[in-house]
Amino acid sequence: MEKVEKEVEKKTIKKKGKKQEEKIGDALMKVALGYQIAEVTEEYAEVNGELKLTKRKKTKKDVPPDLKAVQLLLTSGESADYGGWTDEALQAEKERLLAELQAQAAVVVEQVETGEAKTAASAPKKPTAKKAVKKAVKKKSVAKKPKA
Repeated sequence: MEKVEKEVEKKTIKKKGKKQEEKIGDALMKVALGYQIAEVTEEYAEVNGELKLTKRKKTKKDVPPDLKAVQLLLTSGESADYGGWTDEALQAEKERLLAELQAQAAVVVEQVETGEAKTAASAPKKPTAKKAVKKAVKKKSVAKKPKA
C-alpha cells in the first residue's frame, strides 16, 4: 500500500514540476513577444465626512518585447530546435514571426493615433525584436547551408 502511495506522490510532484515549467515558459514567451498592462488610478476626497471617488484614470501601457528573452528562447532550443530546420522552413518561420510583429506594430500605431498609448518619442529607444529575430534566423540559415 505504501508503494502505491509513494508512486502516486512521485507522479504528482512530476506533474507539478511540468506545470511550473509551462508557466515559466509561458511567462518567458509573453516577455519575448511584449504585452499590455491595464492600470487604474483612483483619487478620493473627503466630502461631508465620507470618502468619495473624485477621479478615475484608466491607462494601458505597452511593454515592448525584451530582446534578452527572445535571445534566450532562440538559444535554449526548448521552444523550437532551429538546428534541424531546412532553409524553407526557417524562411517560413521568419515570415510568420515578421507578420506577427507587423500585426502588433499596427495595433500600437492605431493606439498612438487614437491617443490610447504613449508616443514613440516618449518611449525609450531599444533595438526592435524584428531585427533580433532576423539576425538569429539569418545566422541559423547561414550555418545550415550545405557545402558545395
